Amino acid sequence: MTAIEWIRFFIGAFLLLFGLGIFAIEMIGVFRFKYVLNRMHAAAMGDTLGIGFSLIGLIVMNGLDFTSLKLFLVIVFLWFSSPTSSHLIARLEVTTDEEPEKHYRRMTIDEVEEE
Repeated sequence: MTAIEWIRFFIGAFLLLFGLGIFAIEMIGVFRFKYVLNRMHAAAMGDTLGIGFSLIGLIVMNGLDFTSLKLFLVIVFLWFSSPTSSHLIARLEVTTDEEPEKHYRRMTIDEVEEE
């Protein structure tokens, strides 16, 4: 292997390991948080960042070709779909929550201006 290939390999491996570390932090957050919206936030942020870094690492290792374009399009699709689905699940939780006072407080604009 040439020096450029080794550099590309190490950068790609670092990005893959960084994505794996983000997935590990995400799992800790999902299991430690108690409220469903906090867990969902940890999972959504971890998925978006972890998959993004992992796929960018694969793009760097692979080089620039048609496979890299497909991996980049997967990243773009996931960056659009993951936050959207998380937002819809959060809205469903808020509208169907039986004890909203236990988790959060609703405020009017007048109450916000007073504080």
